[in-house]
Amino acid sequence: MTATAATLPLAANPDWWRGGVIYQIYPRSYQDTTGDGIGDLNGITDRLPYVASLGVDAIWISPFFTSPMKDFGYDVSDYRDVDPMFGTLEDFDRMVETAHRHGVRVMIDLVLSHSSDAHPWFQESRANRTNDKADWYVWADPKPDGTPPNNWLSIFGGTAWHWDGRRLQYYLHNFLTSQPDLNFHNMDVQDALLDVTRFWLERGVDGFRLDTINFYFADKDLRDNPALPPERRNAKIAPAVNPYNHQEHLYSKNQPENLEFLKRFRTLLDEYGACAVGEVGDAQLGMDLLGQYTKDKEGVQMCYAFDFLAGDLLTAGRVAEVFDKLETQAPDGWACWALSNHDVTRHVSRWDLDEQGAKCYATLLQVLRGSVCLYQGEELGLNEARVAYEDLQDPYGIEFWPEYKGRDGCRTPMVWEAQDEHGGFSEVKPWLPVAHEHLGNSVASQEARPDALLHHYRRVIALRTGSEALRLGSQDGLHADGDLLTFERAHNGERWFCAFNLGGGMASVHVPEGDWTFVEDIGGTDPGRRTGAGGLALGPWQYTLLKHA
Repeated sequence: MTATAATLPLAANPDWWRGGVIYQIYPRSYQDTTGDGIGDLNGITDRLPYVASLGVDAIWISPFFTSPMKDFGYDVSDYRDVDPMFGTLEDFDRMVETAHRHGVRVMIDLVLSHSSDAHPWFQESRANRTNDKADWYVWADPKPDGTPPNNWLSIFGGTAWHWDGRRLQYYLHNFLTSQPDLNFHNMDVQDALLDVTRFWLERGVDGFRLDTINFYFADKDLRDNPALPPERRNAKIAPAVNPYNHQEHLYSKNQPENLEFLKRFRTLLDEYGACAVGEVGDAQLGMDLLGQYTKDKEGVQMCYAFDFLAGDLLTAGRVAEVFDKLETQAPDGWACWALSNHDVTRHVSRWDLDEQGAKCYATLLQVLRGSVCLYQGEELGLNEARVAYEDLQDPYGIEFWPEYKGRDGCRTPMVWEAQDEHGGFSEVKPWLPVAHEHLGNSVASQEARPDALLHHYRRVIALRTGSEALRLGSQDGLHADGDLLTFERAHNGERWFCAFNLGGGMASVHVPEGDWTFVEDIGGTDPGRRTGAGGLALGPWQYTLLKHA
């Protein structure tokens, strides 16, 4: 399949991503078609009519490449093939073609910062210090006392260095010991990874999600990271029980050389009219890096930091603070916002939301300036599943149990039906158990209820995709007053006023002067609940959207 053939059904629009809505699919947990309890590419293909019915612009598929699966696909042993548990390259091609026929673009997850230790590149690299790929990974001699070369820590706990008895050196791994970091200072490594990128572009993908985009380069001199004062520590990137939070990661990631590689990557994207969204994993510098990596068409088109994925409730004040940081630290950048993904506790559980609260945040996400990522099951209001220790799969959760229970609770299978214990995901016991409480929120159950959260997501996504102001427009006057958040969106004469009560009390909204029309059929508040003098009363977790006539 050529890129041209795969993309013919879609209108040419290289800027579709700007203000677009992307639906993340975790393939292990979406739909099993082979009866092994693990989701697969054909399962995604079979469910594409449902995805298209949501009105999203694209899907982002988490890794499906050949892998030992020690980190469930984020440890790649062959970048150019599909792991047999997910299918074949032919299955992938059919999925892309089907997605395009339904008007849905396809983005795939590229894990470039590290590979699996089972990758042939690493197997050759570790053989000796003189082979052709000896410098393809980050190797270093021990200190005179035999200890690691510096104090860098792994996100998964402990030192970021692992001793290799063949080369009598340490290699760097920012994640599992089975995930050695590639050496981006070596241009051959960069070229090889760009060739991988071109391979998938030739198969018709429309873009990429770049895992850990700020981890590509490590400091050439391997300098120690300084300590991070306790008052600056937070658990956005790693749980509080992880000593990773005790360092300021000045040298193990976030290196300036990254910008030059991203220029090369962007040139390749532009050749195919493709786009990318980068995951910026840094609790202190996330917004600043977002600005650097998406500036002046020399990096990726958009990035997301972890500001809306944090554990603390996303209050009106917090939204205002984040956008203030965006304006000052990344004025030319473009953000992609997400409330949930495969790495964090689902937001209805993180923030203890009822259905009205879930509808409120779903609406807010669709009217903020930026692009949007939704995570499978979010549209159903799925909570964080309780996974027993004996059922855990995530090495992160196993390491830090019980203080941190890992990521399995947000990765349990999608629930399509309520009639059987596996939720229509599989005919056999799934790789992770389906949460019993999820069955009542299944797709089939919600399709039958006009007031269900699923239909609300469809309505607010349609609202966004049908409005140039909400997709592309300016965002002005964003202001937090207690639990009340207000702002305006505008583009080419189209103007909106948005007000959200992100709290449990009452809030009074002053509506700006003008001829405003209430947007109906999205819930929120009764337009008749006026307080006089242009005011409007919002109850707990209520919102109102007004469009200038």
